[in-house]
Amino acid sequence: MLAYVYLLLAVATRLTLLPHPWNFTPLTAALLYFGARGSRRQVWFPLALLIASDLVLDKYVYNYPFSWDLFLSWAFYAAVLGLGTLLSKDSKPLPIAGAALTGSVTFFLISNFGVWASTAIYAKTFSGLISCYAAGIPFFRHTLEGDLLYTAVLFGLPVVAAALTRSFGKARGTTAAA
Repeated sequence: MLAYVYLLLAVATRLTLLPHPWNFTPLTAALLYFGARGSRRQVWFPLALLIASDLVLDKYVYNYPFSWDLFLSWAFYAAVLGLGTLLSKDSKPLPIAGAALTGSVTFFLISNFGVWASTAIYAKTFSGLISCYAAGIPFFRHTLEGDLLYTAVLFGLPVVAAALTRSFGKARGTTAAA
């Protein structure tokens, strides 16, 4: 259930229903969490929801025409969900942080490649590609910060809640025995 709540939070943030700095969203964290903890039979749901939100954003918010580079974003969503499935229920913080970092870097590489390849902004040369990546660096900082922070929070909240529940259960048992 929590995987769905996190996913809805990510979509609400993307649709600007929740204010946030540019590229500082829980999207990668929510996809990782859904892949790790969500239903395997329902893994198509986040993908379908994010594809729909992309179409709505491009049509009604950004006024972008439909372009093939959206398929790159959709492949990224599927890849992050797949990466999340590699995280086990008892994953330690380092693999989770590594997955978030992988998501950030992958998104940077894929999205900037898509901008370079699908628009006329940059020359279709290696130099043009490097210029596109260089122009994307300021956005990468927020992506990285958001992915790492939200991944820590989304994966950490259930752990903290379970620890508090155990702690209160022990304290209550001790008080009842006295």
